[in-house]
Amino acid sequence: MNLPDIITQNCTLCAVSATSKKKILEMLCEKAAELTSDYQTYELLESLMDREKVGSTGIGNGIAIPHGRLNKSEQVIIVVATSAEPIEFDAIDNRPVDIFVALFVPEAQCQQHLSTLQSIAQVLSNKQTCKQVRKCQSDSELFQLLKHAH
Repeated sequence: MNLPDIITQNCTLCAVSATSKKKILEMLCEKAAELTSDYQTYELLESLMDREKVGSTGIGNGIAIPHGRLNKSEQVIIVVATSAEPIEFDAIDNRPVDIFVALFVPEAQCQQHLSTLQSIAQVLSNKQTCKQVRKCQSDSELFQLLKHAH
């Protein structure tokens, strides 16, 4: 699945004021919990934190793609956020992060969603796209930009 195929109108957060890795992950999970009736915020956060323990999902260039597995849902949940100020995230290049794409995938479909993660990383590897993402002023502007990203 590609980013434009799974992003929804109500899954973006623009210029949030989080000041720590834990806080931004909580915000992403709060938003994700609004998109599903199957999970509470704390369950989604546990899923992301379990993955972060394996290694940071900060992929460099100010981007992180935290992701987790869901065991009682067939629904893929995605939340995209930008932070007003970059946040220390233990990224592979040691740079702070200001673009976050949280992806929650059904346990049974983890293999298929490796390509989804690659697709997201590919969209965000475009410097021009990232520059536009960082300039977005509203949730809907961020959604429209990513909906039409290649």
